Amino acid sequence: MIRRRTVLASTLGLTGGLALGTAGAAAATPADWSRAVVDSTIARHPDPKSLGGWGYTCGLFLHGAYRVYQRVQEPAYLAYIKRWVDHHVDAAGHINNSFDNLDAMQSGNLLLILHRETGDPRYRAAADQIRTRITSYPRTADGGMWHSTGKTNELWADGVFMAQPFLLRHGIAYGDEAYAYDEVTRNLTVYFRRLKASNGLLYHAYDADGDAPWSPDPVTGTSAFHWGRAIGWTAMTHIEVLDLLPVNHPRRAALIANVRHLAKGFVRYQDRSTGRWFQVVDKCGEAGNWTETSASSMYTLMLHAALERGYIAGGAYVSAARRGYQGVMKKVSVNADGLTDIADISVGTNVGDLAYYLGRRRNTNDLHGLGAFLFMNERLAH
Repeated sequence: MIRRRTVLASTLGLTGGLALGTAGAAAATPADWSRAVVDSTIARHPDPKSLGGWGYTCGLFLHGAYRVYQRVQEPAYLAYIKRWVDHHVDAAGHINNSFDNLDAMQSGNLLLILHRETGDPRYRAAADQIRTRITSYPRTADGGMWHSTGKTNELWADGVFMAQPFLLRHGIAYGDEAYAYDEVTRNLTVYFRRLKASNGLLYHAYDADGDAPWSPDPVTGTSAFHWGRAIGWTAMTHIEVLDLLPVNHPRRAALIANVRHLAKGFVRYQDRSTGRWFQVVDKCGEAGNWTETSASSMYTLMLHAALERGYIAGGAYVSAARRGYQGVMKKVSVNADGLTDIADISVGTNVGDLAYYLGRRRNTNDLHGLGAFLFMNERLAH
């Protein structure tokens, strides 16, 4: 695998220089962009509590920081993650959260990490609290976990990343593999079937009841638009799950087919001038549309991993992955204070109309984008 990864990285133009498309003098370019992003974020938030409360954005960034830790073995990174988690887990291993939405489950990955790294049973107890909630959590008639208990029978493409990788890792770690394999692959299959569009993309959401405030299509039950990061969450989830799923699992082929569907859409709608992807993916020429960095990181990650694993092949995909990486790196810079900045990251986004998606605030150093960048960069550049 190391040899294959090295050859692919060379083909993509990723070895021997992380400064691809990055502005500024060579002396100001970090030798390791992942470390620079983690170090800069810690410098801005020396108390990890200031990152934010228990939720998926902090969980995403800190999981990305852990992946950097796994490579560089910097103790301060693991200590920072532990300090954030310890603000939320009490002495009995309890988290004060009802886990009535999928977003609240994503940070559970950090509990699994810390239990493995420290052996402290508090983290296992807290992780089990989320796992227990998954058993009773409401689902559609065909088995898809609702986005939240307040959104009856709604499936949002964002949601699979929030719960399914955690459930799979928990099952593997604690002897519940059979349930985890079946439940995770069922959810991915249901979500994809309900949200799949003919153009190689996914719709943002589906409502089985047809009465959501965003007016689902009366025939398909889907929302009307292809929001970039929602699709990116699903793309990343497929890679995370396929990396852990047995090679002989009966739903594995269907998940790989999903990846191939998305890969075709990503090539089709990649912006020719920047290599990135738009906030509303298929509205490339729409006035006010803009290329969004977190989704572009996620799409690049999926394309690269799919090439590396042999799920897809061909020069068009190699070119798309290379140009995607270069495009993301053009949004990464070092400011006058010596800290990294990652620009044009959409804030959290619900389901809406075109004007709503296009009008979302474009943040710099939003945790959505920092986390997505770390996941991508640790796969591609190291």
